[in-house]
Amino acid sequence: MIRLFDRYIFFELLPPFLTSLTGLCFIIFTKEMLRLVDLVVSRGISLAALGSIVLHLLPSFLVLTLPIACLIASISAFNRLSFDNEVIAIRAAGVSFWRINLPVVVFSGIVFLLTVYLSQWGQPWANVSLKTLALSVIEDELTLAVDSGVFNEPIPGLMVYVPHSENASGDKGIFISDQRNPEQPLIIVAENFHMLKQSERQQFGIRLFKGAIHQIPKDANNFHRVIFDTYDFWLSSPFSSVKDKTKRKTYHNLTQQLEESGGTDAGALRRLVEFHKDTAFPVATFVLGLLGVPVGIVSKRSGKAGGFAIGVLVVIGFYLLNVLGEFLVTTLVISPFFGAWMPNIILAFFTGFLLFQAGKQ
Repeated sequence: MIRLFDRYIFFELLPPFLTSLTGLCFIIFTKEMLRLVDLVVSRGISLAALGSIVLHLLPSFLVLTLPIACLIASISAFNRLSFDNEVIAIRAAGVSFWRINLPVVVFSGIVFLLTVYLSQWGQPWANVSLKTLALSVIEDELTLAVDSGVFNEPIPGLMVYVPHSENASGDKGIFISDQRNPEQPLIIVAENFHMLKQSERQQFGIRLFKGAIHQIPKDANNFHRVIFDTYDFWLSSPFSSVKDKTKRKTYHNLTQQLEESGGTDAGALRRLVEFHKDTAFPVATFVLGLLGVPVGIVSKRSGKAGGFAIGVLVVIGFYLLNVLGEFLVTTLVISPFFGAWMPNIILAFFTGFLLFQAGKQ
């Protein structure tokens, strides 16, 4: 009997959990849709590259949506069980209220472990690598963005112009002004070109055909011109320096940065709060799963929609507490550790109170 109702309750939790998780991920995904569409339309990346970016976004999406989905699943399952009087039937069979919670504890524990993995390893990896991946995709797909009929500046100090149409011989032509070295500015013209890129993506460039290099010295009498049939114009990747900045700071780096500022660096304080939330947020997933039991049972009186509405209010309140905690940390009222764990502490007391009240009924 006990094993049967354990499985029954556990599988009652799965459908609303998967449905709400899918819906929540889709809602968050629509927020990023415009950026992704811009990559496809203006940057010309392939659908395969777009799919790779979406996969890198998933860990961040799931860390946000798993706690909410766990709460909604618990509320929906026990709202239905209570509405159909199945909770009363189970308790009439001699099963205590606390024993009924065991399947929810197991289910919430599984979601908790998944959230721990994503918050400790998945999300930090995604945050660090996503920008690098996006830049690498742009390099792979475009090598160098050169629009016809406009003056392109792919990197500071370099201007490239390509006319709209080809000439009678099929050559398109290209004009390059290289001002990266003010002491030796160069003007390069060629009849035709195509793009180049080294396999390790440290350099990219243009292979020029039938053109000339004009060096413009300070003394006009020392003008130089070099005529070529083929010339490879190489450039360092403009994304290399950006990739170097994407590395995540460690806890030691953050505390050291905070000490150097006398404990007032708001950026370091926020990062420390996020560091502690990597542990606090998964714990909130477990607590929210347990909170759904009394909320689902009590909301029977207000109908199935009432349970969902209460769940939404709980989630909004939880995230407002997170915002408040971060504000109190940046204003030096509380420590980063307490700012990250304060919402969990309040939520745990609230959950314990409701469970105790539901257990007495």
